[in-house]
Amino acid sequence: MAQLDKLIEKLQAGQEIILESGKTPMLKGEGGASPMVTQQLTAAQIFALVGEIAPAFARELVAQSKPVQFEYAFSSRTVAVSFSVENGQATATLLANGGKVAAARAAAPAAAAAGQGPEPEINHLLRKMFKMNASDLHLTSGHRPLVRVHGDMKELADEPVLKDKKVDALLAGIMPPHNVVQYEETHDTDFAHEIGGLARFRVNVFMDRFGMGAVFRQIPMEIVTAEKLGLSKEILDLCYLSKGLVLVTGPTGSGKSTTLCALVDFINRNRKDHIITIEDPIEFVHQRKSCLINQREIHVHTKSFSHALRAALREDPDIVLVGEMRDLETIAIAIETAETGHLVFGTLHTTTAASTVDRIIDQFPADRQAQIRTMLATSLKGVISQTLCKKIGGGRVAAMEALFVNSAVSNLIREGKIYQIPSIMQTGKKQGMTVLNDVLFKLVLDKVVEPEEAYIKAVDKAAFVAALKAKSIPLNLSGLEE
Repeated sequence: MAQLDKLIEKLQAGQEIILESGKTPMLKGEGGASPMVTQQLTAAQIFALVGEIAPAFARELVAQSKPVQFEYAFSSRTVAVSFSVENGQATATLLANGGKVAAARAAAPAAAAAGQGPEPEINHLLRKMFKMNASDLHLTSGHRPLVRVHGDMKELADEPVLKDKKVDALLAGIMPPHNVVQYEETHDTDFAHEIGGLARFRVNVFMDRFGMGAVFRQIPMEIVTAEKLGLSKEILDLCYLSKGLVLVTGPTGSGKSTTLCALVDFINRNRKDHIITIEDPIEFVHQRKSCLINQREIHVHTKSFSHALRAALREDPDIVLVGEMRDLETIAIAIETAETGHLVFGTLHTTTAASTVDRIIDQFPADRQAQIRTMLATSLKGVISQTLCKKIGGGRVAAMEALFVNSAVSNLIREGKIYQIPSIMQTGKKQGMTVLNDVLFKLVLDKVVEPEEAYIKAVDKAAFVAALKAKSIPLNLSGLEE
């Protein structure tokens, strides 16, 4: 019986054991962490403990102080083991998965983590995707791989049809242990994958009627600057605020992450502050320039958006980025954080600035909505709503609607007259405000996008058609009517 078996016996599904040099073994779960024994472990003891349960290939890597991941089965339990050494300090985590993870997943992540042997097989498809300038790679069991190029789906005809077991094998080589557990429990999970010197990828793995599937979203290694994106002076002025809430909204795949990244990079170059980002997963990686930046990933560095946001208040931040405001608790804490002297950036999946305000207020129970309207009227400083349009000749361009909260908008929010915000935006063009229809119409006039593409993206389609007719611009509505 291995020495760690006594500790593993105490593990429940979703819990993990943490072994660190100079510390006592800790049992971590949803309720927090607690010591399992009183003895502090040395690095040599952790090497010995992990080496005792490691398979042969992993034992050799442990002996060489190289990072490794593997699975260990004891009695009816299976644990995902992760081992690493940094500056002479050894760390190991043993994550319970209730014995649900297939043994076939054990070896591949270890070789990738240790930098041994060939790179993960999936990288072949990701490199091909990169060369095609595709934004996404789609893997679906029973289908050939597909990529999205300039907004259109395209099948990789020279690749074979992927069987369910093949998709499983492709993903097993890169999926972190805690994501393996999450996928087995919920049939979907998110994580990041990187090919050094090429690109990072946001990965979603899921189960559908065909079997296992995944989508890889390409995240360029090079950060797109605010100057390259052509962000207006009024939008960039939001980066100089000392407090308040700034939202970047739009449907999935509209470029919200890229815009937020550009804003954080602009702050990083022009202010001397502390930035905390909370993401799921970490997408763009920021290097320190003029600011200190701490990037935290959900399920890896923290439990949830709301938990990390509460913790951020004790971490002396000036700017906090919330990758996604998914629930009422996160939204409430974000508004409170903005009110208490911090600049908060966040995202929502809304299509217009006015609908963003409505969405936030509607998240709350009726008896709290008056209070939230008052808080939002004070804390909300700007909303950038964007969508991506296919450009004539290839590529895509962002159409951005911008709302800046002045005294008039603030009063409308406080009084619950959200429906009047679009008219304020029309009259606030001198302050840099833009309405989506006007931006789309200008893109058509400048011959950047086709009228049909702009029509699809327009929210007020009747007004957009009328504007086109006034300029005698033809519009082929065949097959476009909703």
